[in-house]
Amino acid sequence: MALTLSILYRGPLSSCNYDCAYCPFAKRRESAEELEVDRQALERFVDWTALRPAEDRLGILFTPWGEGLIRRWYQEALVRLTSLPQVVKAAIQTNLSCGLDWIDRCDLRKLGLWTTFHPTQTSRERFLAKCLDLHRRDARFTVGVVGVREHFAEIEALRRELPADVYLWVNAFKDQADYYREGEADWLTRIDPLFPFNNVRHPSRGRPCRAGHTVISVDGEGTVRRCHFIKTPLGNLYDPAFEGVLQERPCTNDTCGCHIGYVHMPELKLYEVFGDGVLERIPAQMT
Repeated sequence: MALTLSILYRGPLSSCNYDCAYCPFAKRRESAEELEVDRQALERFVDWTALRPAEDRLGILFTPWGEGLIRRWYQEALVRLTSLPQVVKAAIQTNLSCGLDWIDRCDLRKLGLWTTFHPTQTSRERFLAKCLDLHRRDARFTVGVVGVREHFAEIEALRRELPADVYLWVNAFKDQADYYREGEADWLTRIDPLFPFNNVRHPSRGRPCRAGHTVISVDGEGTVRRCHFIKTPLGNLYDPAFEGVLQERPCTNDTCGCHIGYVHMPELKLYEVFGDGVLERIPAQMT
């Protein structure tokens, strides 16, 4: 039987060319030896994907702790994955600081780019130029910003300057309780109509979720987990019998506050909102 599965892959990469204060991710440099471990792990994952039956329907989202696309092996992985018959989508989260010529070798019908603008790390003009380049290439991409107060002017300008058919999402700043002042959340909702979904931590304990059944998280060693936020291993992707771990399970966390988690909760009906763009966060009306 053909396998239909979304895979969120996060290898050992943990370095980034940016150093955003609000980011919990990469704050370090990696040695050449550490980067080689990441490259080999990624290539093993891509090889596994290529050996799957052509009838499979696999969606892949790379969610690295660092910036992947400044590394050649992530570019090559996306080129290869989008050429495979069993891959219906290959997407990556990125700050878009890389060159873009490699995209011309991808099947653009399958490529998805989840891009994030970081105003403290690059200028809006430079980031926007990359976005307009993607738009000219007919690449499918979405743009986002973390909704901290000091970014509000940049968020407004970015929405004004981006093409109208490019979705601009805002990640709520939830590190500080009751962060938003009166009217600010409403203003951000006018920028991103889906902001209210991200501005709460959704009650999730005991509730249905596709994670662990039709969506899984995989690390560089192949360890399969339900999602990035539940650390209990289910098995290993490279075990020939790994599909036996895929089953419906209620969530064991109290809440879920990240898009790559709560989007898979059926009660929120966000699959209907995003359609084919669930992995790269592009609403259906823009896919």
